[in-house]
Amino acid sequence: MPDMRILAAQINPTIGDLEGNSRKVIEALQRAKGGDVVFFPELTLCGYFPDDLLLDRTFIDAMGKKLEEIRPKTKGLFAVIGLARWNESGKEKPLYNSAAVFADGKLLGFKNKTLLPTYDVFDERRYFEPGGEEPIWEYQGKRIAVTICEDVWQHAGMLDGYTDYRRDPIQDLKEKRPDLLLNLSGSPYYYKRKETRVSVFQTAAKTLKCPVIFCNQVGANDQLVFDGHSLFIDEKGQFVRMAKGFVEEDFWIDLHQKTAEKHKEDPIGDLYSALVLGVRDYFHKQGFQKALVGLSGGIDSALVTCIAKDALGAKNVLAVTLPSRYSSRGSVDDSKALVKALGVELREISIETVFKQYLNLLEPMFQGKSVDETEENLQSRIRGMILMAFSNKFGHILLNTGNKSEMAMGYCTLYGDMAGGLGVLHDVTKLQIYALAKHVGVIPEAIIKKVPSAELRENQTDFDTLPPYEVLDPIIEDYIEKRLSVEEIAQKRGHSSEFVRGIVHKIHRNEYKRRQAPISIRVTEKAFSKGRVVPIVQKWQ
Repeated sequence: MPDMRILAAQINPTIGDLEGNSRKVIEALQRAKGGDVVFFPELTLCGYFPDDLLLDRTFIDAMGKKLEEIRPKTKGLFAVIGLARWNESGKEKPLYNSAAVFADGKLLGFKNKTLLPTYDVFDERRYFEPGGEEPIWEYQGKRIAVTICEDVWQHAGMLDGYTDYRRDPIQDLKEKRPDLLLNLSGSPYYYKRKETRVSVFQTAAKTLKCPVIFCNQVGANDQLVFDGHSLFIDEKGQFVRMAKGFVEEDFWIDLHQKTAEKHKEDPIGDLYSALVLGVRDYFHKQGFQKALVGLSGGIDSALVTCIAKDALGAKNVLAVTLPSRYSSRGSVDDSKALVKALGVELREISIETVFKQYLNLLEPMFQGKSVDETEENLQSRIRGMILMAFSNKFGHILLNTGNKSEMAMGYCTLYGDMAGGLGVLHDVTKLQIYALAKHVGVIPEAIIKKVPSAELRENQTDFDTLPPYEVLDPIIEDYIEKRLSVEEIAQKRGHSSEFVRGIVHKIHRNEYKRRQAPISIRVTEKAFSKGRVVPIVQKWQ
């Protein structure tokens, strides 16, 4: 059988940017000349996922026109391009999630996505009708099958607890004996997902006894980060190559290559890259340039400052430290040491005068009431007001520095330290933050070793309110990400059911706060925001 060179064009589309996305496709088609096959990620032309933009008829029509403009550029190639298009049958849902298949400048037809996920972060059945066929196309003596993302996952049994589709496209294709399987994907990143994907595509290759190539979108769109890491698996189900992560890449595959290339597993490095990409694309795709960070001297804000600097450049990051009577001198000095190492500008503004004025204003109303979290939260809200004033005046987007552990337990202040335009660490636990801080390598050791504290009263630490993070974070992961019951967690972690139930109760009691938090970057299997829908008013949990 003849050799074949294939380009998996791992591009970074912007949702709704039909002009820019089409340009990326055409440029990749030009670079593919001299090869044989080129294909792209899922929903190439509109980006994944466009949500209710798909309800705009002119948007769908415009995609069809762009596809026709691209068609002649496929001369000399077998090309596969993703798009949303009309379901001409007129039955049930109005659209298909499709892959247009071209050969030598001619449209051969479409593969419509068969399995439409409607769970977690996905809601495709809201818009699309499932495809009913698994077509095969012949090109240069090879029988080529095309699948779209989820079509491959059912066969590997990786959807337990979410769905069990009636159909298995890989099993349907087995009878047709393809020589090559191409998979167009918009597969979002989450922590340690690479290993899962490799297993999924190895299973498909072993069943079909043919090579499988996975082309994944890269880039961030709103809360979802797409990591790329496109794959080549040979006909025996053996891993051969993986594309780079978190960057656009022309991933060239020679089907005759059999020697596996080594790829380094670096989960924390990947997590950091995902956060940087999430910030960079959130800013650049909207035309924003500059970020603002409230730098407290703690590890969370230090890490966010590092991420912002790597995403946007030091000159585009402004850090503001806002000490009060309870702030240690070390917190201010540590902040200064960090920004000096990063080359980031720092402004210092004491909130003491404003805090005193608030206390004096409220004292007559609060007579007879003891000092409590009310006075603590005043400081947080003063800081939030000042930071938002900087944001308004200078056009900087305020990056929120809260983490998943705090968000779980409600250890945060509405309209105070919850202010911001983007929550960078809302899906990152405190233990992961320590690992990320060590990975970055520039955060002063004094910040990393400091006992965590909001510094809103004398000698305050996080552990006045929270269990140690070594205890708390695994419970959050078990309950939110692994969906284990209270009893299962208690047995697994060696705690009493009452202790675990108390933490779970706090998680649900603070749902109302999370609903009012800024949009955040999703980097775990289950975030508190995108993909998780829990009522605020309920009596079950």
